[in-house]
Amino acid sequence: MKKLFKTTWHFITFPFRVFGWILSRVSWWIRNTFQEIRTFFDEETEDAPVAEALNKVIEDPSGVLFHLNALRRHLTRSVVFLVITTAFSFLFFQQILDFLARPLPGGAESLVAIEVTEPIGTVMRVSLLAGFAIAFPYIALELWMFVAPGLSRRSRLFGLAAIPVALLFFLGGMAFAYFVMLPTALPFMLNFMGIQTIPRPSSYVKFATSLLFWIGIAFEFPLVIYILAKVGLVKANQLSEQWRLAIVIIALISALITPTVDPVNMGLVMLPLVGLYFLSILLARLAQRSQVV
Repeated sequence: MKKLFKTTWHFITFPFRVFGWILSRVSWWIRNTFQEIRTFFDEETEDAPVAEALNKVIEDPSGVLFHLNALRRHLTRSVVFLVITTAFSFLFFQQILDFLARPLPGGAESLVAIEVTEPIGTVMRVSLLAGFAIAFPYIALELWMFVAPGLSRRSRLFGLAAIPVALLFFLGGMAFAYFVMLPTALPFMLNFMGIQTIPRPSSYVKFATSLLFWIGIAFEFPLVIYILAKVGLVKANQLSEQWRLAIVIIALISALITPTVDPVNMGLVMLPLVGLYFLSILLARLAQRSQVV
């Protein structure tokens, strides 16, 4: 009888114990997060040159394990948040697909699937891109939180302020690809040599999302150069002296990114990248004048 009563009691209290465990984990996560935030803003660390930091790693490789464990935590939280935003984007898949297909003549209704699994892959790709765009600020924050403990308080605050700027650059690149490149490239591709093309959901979504993503990443180049110049890894004079080589490299990258083989669309990719390169030189000069590390 006693055993039956104990089993019944465990069964009745099981939901409360599960709720208590979840509450304790959430409470621990909140306390840990606030502690990391407090350390992020309050702790003052003396910055060390990159060469000195590398020498310490070589002399004591065991110290790398601590940083790898910290990196694992930050990446885990980033992946969890990306899963959440991707699931959220899945709820609005139809609206996102209609928006992506708007540059097409006829919009999303012009897409024709010829394989049974094609719509599933399309849904997942669209949801993942939208989820990444939403999660981008948080992922950038997690990566910076991993780097921040080795920098001074002023440098950490500077990096924190750079996250919204990085988001603006990324969204600006995606907007350029969507409003300028797609409307220019699609008429050429769909009627090349007079051959009419009926786009498939998988091929069009792969083409459009890849273009949006990589152009968005390419637009981050000036910010990356500014940060590298801020920490002394890049000099503005080096960039200005190598501008001819940079244009050749940009031309090759543009040829890889450009969805068509015609010089018009290649120029649409190349010209803003060249402009971003010279903007990077200007930002590098500004970074050197107000170097904080």
